[in-house]
Amino acid sequence: MSTPSVLFVCVHNAGRSQMAAGYLRHLAAGRIEVRSAGSIPAEQINPIAVDAMFEEGIDIRSETPKVITTEAVQASDVVITMGCGDACPFFPGKRYEDWKLDDPAGQGIDAVRPIRDEIKNRVEALIAELLD
Repeated sequence: MSTPSVLFVCVHNAGRSQMAAGYLRHLAAGRIEVRSAGSIPAEQINPIAVDAMFEEGIDIRSETPKVITTEAVQASDVVITMGCGDACPFFPGKRYEDWKLDDPAGQGIDAVRPIRDEIKNRVEALIAELLD
């Protein structure tokens, strides 16, 4: 049985998609391949998102925003978008989900924590679906 793979995509690949990827890497412990990308990647990860994840014991400081590629989409079983609009390539046969989440950009830690917690809940449900 092959390892399932998930691609998280948001505009800047600096907040939501990086938090989701961090949770999936941590909680799936190597049982799911994890990718993240953005349609217009930022220069760096949102430092408040880094802080919010660090509170959960997950260090995403070494991650860098990456541009979405056709290859990344093709190599993924599940593509989860978070507000990237029409910038995400579509391939028949792929499973797509659009997670409606607030953008943590420009927000303080108190506003980012609920976004982080919602991402965690969704990632836990995704793991249960993919591994059960």
